[in-house]
Amino acid sequence: MLSAFIPIAHILSFAFFILAIRGLSSPHTAQHGNFLGILGMLLAVVSVLLLSPITELGQVLISIILGAGVGIYPALKVKMTSLPQMIAAFNGLGGLSAMFIALAEIFSGSASHFDTSIGLIIGALAFSGSMIAFAKLQGIITSAAINFSFQQTINFLLALAIIILCGLFVLMPNINIFISLGIISIILGTLLVLPIGGADMPIVISILNAYSGLAAAGIGFSLGNVLLIITGTIVGASGTILSYIMVKAMNRTLKNVLFGGYSIQKHNSSSLPINTQSAHVGSPQDAAYIMENANKVIIVPGYGMAVSQAQHILQKMAYDLHSKYDVEVKFAIHPVAGRMPGHMNVLLAEANVPFEDIYALEDINHEFSSADVAYVIGANDITNPLAKTDTSSPIYGMPILEVEKAKTVFFVKRSLNSGYSGVENPLFFANNTIMLYGDAKKITEEIVTTLENK
Repeated sequence: MLSAFIPIAHILSFAFFILAIRGLSSPHTAQHGNFLGILGMLLAVVSVLLLSPITELGQVLISIILGAGVGIYPALKVKMTSLPQMIAAFNGLGGLSAMFIALAEIFSGSASHFDTSIGLIIGALAFSGSMIAFAKLQGIITSAAINFSFQQTINFLLALAIIILCGLFVLMPNINIFISLGIISIILGTLLVLPIGGADMPIVISILNAYSGLAAAGIGFSLGNVLLIITGTIVGASGTILSYIMVKAMNRTLKNVLFGGYSIQKHNSSSLPINTQSAHVGSPQDAAYIMENANKVIIVPGYGMAVSQAQHILQKMAYDLHSKYDVEVKFAIHPVAGRMPGHMNVLLAEANVPFEDIYALEDINHEFSSADVAYVIGANDITNPLAKTDTSSPIYGMPILEVEKAKTVFFVKRSLNSGYSGVENPLFFANNTIMLYGDAKKITEEIVTTLENK
């Protein structure tokens, strides 16, 4: 009976995982897709427990409880603004677990030397790369590209050393060689992510997610575990496809993202020329007056909206403009707005913004020229015209939301500081731009108060 249940459970798990990914492709089906993913993982865990020897069930259950505790606590405490770094950290934990399993396999005398080595290498790359991504997102280290002399040469030599050590270990298994392989892989993973700037971090997270899946698949081969092989492959494939979709949307290539930090000129506030122009400064009351008399308003949310948790009051502003003043209101979402794919979509869905009012870059860009107002709340790099003109910029080639074409552009920011990529935005000083300085939530609350008191 049990022998018949296990294969069925595995097949159902695979099916649920695939359907979950399909469901997550649309806001309308995301909740259902998430439920299917949970159900698939539950079946996978139960099938593994049934395969475990009775004598080891206690250890397995303790491990599950400890792992669940580590996962549940940050999930309950994490703010929406910190989701990207939590995902980066969890990717890293996936890579670290693959490393530990690989070490356990070798210590136990496994003969799957090549498969285990591949799992160790990819797991180490995922772990160290994810930790650097986490540190950049958390602000522990600078988000700008970190470069030093002979960086490409060192990376090439490290990669060559990994290939040689992997070959040596397969031919002459030795635990010291295996440990050295893991250490060098960790160093290489660190050096690969250090030169990648903050503007490309959403893509990096997606790539590292693919790494963690492929690491699991490699370990699955060494363990002879079909469930781990297929689920790891699904994660690896979906992460790879998402990375491809994102670089295509940004008019980039994976090579440009992974190695762009080596060739571009570093931009930071100290090296940029001082802008002698003055920005036009307005008030929330000015913004309310202009928007209530507009025909079309396009709202562009960015990371600043997430930081101030302004999505709910923003939804209220959009509702008031539409219901009270008959203004057409739309939301424009850049594919890398925020710090992870879908960051803005999640926040707007949380605030019950109708899905039909939310538009992707390619569907909304042509409408800015007919918009009376573009209300940019906490976004910077995704609206920066230098992405189209400055070939030395780290954001060059990235499609932007062309808010500058609107009749009036309101920028809600605390200051004129550059965005996450470190590039100054000349749009702040444009004739049709009005800066609204302050906390994004408070500024929008004042606009809503003005709209409702008329």
